Amino acid sequence: MLARIAMFASALALAACQTSPTAPAAAAPAPAAAPGAPPAPAWQQGRSAEYASSTLAPVPGRMTATPAADIPINNFKLPPGFKAEIWANGLVGGRAMTRGDSGKVYVGTRGIGRVYEVADSGGQRSVRVLVDKLTQPAGVTMRGGSLYVFAIDKVLRYDGIEANPNAQPVDMTAAFKLPKEQHHNWKYVAFGPDGKLYVPFGAPCNICVPTDEYAQIRRYNADGSGMEVIARGVRNTQGFAWHPETRELWFTDHGRDWMGDDTPEDELNRMPRAGLDFGFPHCHAAGVPDKDIKKNDPCSGVTLPVQTMGPHAAVMGVHFYTGTMFPAEYRNTMFLARKGSWNRSKKYGYDVITVQADADGKNAKVTPFMTGFMDSGTQAFSGRPTYFLQMPDGSLLVSDEQLGAIYRVSYSR
Repeated sequence: MLARIAMFASALALAACQTSPTAPAAAAPAPAAAPGAPPAPAWQQGRSAEYASSTLAPVPGRMTATPAADIPINNFKLPPGFKAEIWANGLVGGRAMTRGDSGKVYVGTRGIGRVYEVADSGGQRSVRVLVDKLTQPAGVTMRGGSLYVFAIDKVLRYDGIEANPNAQPVDMTAAFKLPKEQHHNWKYVAFGPDGKLYVPFGAPCNICVPTDEYAQIRRYNADGSGMEVIARGVRNTQGFAWHPETRELWFTDHGRDWMGDDTPEDELNRMPRAGLDFGFPHCHAAGVPDKDIKKNDPCSGVTLPVQTMGPHAAVMGVHFYTGTMFPAEYRNTMFLARKGSWNRSKKYGYDVITVQADADGKNAKVTPFMTGFMDSGTQAFSGRPTYFLQMPDGSLLVSDEQLGAIYRVSYSR
């Protein structure tokens, strides 16, 4: 029984959007603990007295495999002509995906500490654990036949991994000089059109004035040299992609907690050039001043989002569709996964949406695409969509962290 309690507590902590925070400059603290009591959990940081009795808490991730028969694939709703099917399952906590030249897919995780390899043999997928017991190895990306794995405190490169399943990793940690805080420091990583490796470093808190190495996006050469900070004021981006025509970076960002059910909203941002400030900690969403970290004209000089993504929606991966399987109107359309809220009395998100916008970010239109992960009437949810991977045939893979599954979305006339 004690072991079960410990496992549940660990899963709950990993599901939160906080770990050990840096002390905020002016943030209202969580209610003080009684003498001798354990400290408040990190996800309560920034919770003011008005929320002292709140029962809101992070939703623990499922830490056991879900059989295919228990995945409610028939609940998913898609536009006419689209179909979702289970492509792979048994990937507990599976998040970001990357595909090698031979077709093997590698999947990062957060709470369970694994990276998976999925091999496709004539329509049947097999799953193996490539590496285990890392600290939140959410970031995976392929380049030149090598798999890069980013955990919070480690960077590993597996050369020739598709052909050699026993390939030993090259430890590149020292080259990337990773900051140590765990809070919001799990990563989504990708190589850009410029050949650089893009890596975010989230804020080490719910709300605080971060030190210089946090709340930013960096880029590196593939060997970890040439580091540049290309964006600041980024609280917690968990997904980005480059516009197929302009090559500009677009990224999602999570809003802070404990400012109410409806504010601040998560963000979809466009970065037309390096060096911009996206507002954290003083300015959120489409120009919302922070209630705790205050300054005059908090949104002055801040690049505001192209579109807000809903309150506490936990917007994750973003993908520009470039295939030909889907109808022509989906060309260059963005797909975004909203994993779903916890810091809200009525759940929000738990879906996949599309955003159609002009290349300069104007005239953005948000449309539901894949729903049915949550019953809005009962507030019960089954899955939590997180990331995308476009396949060579134009179908789209969607990972579900909660159920440890990958769905294949296809279209036929």
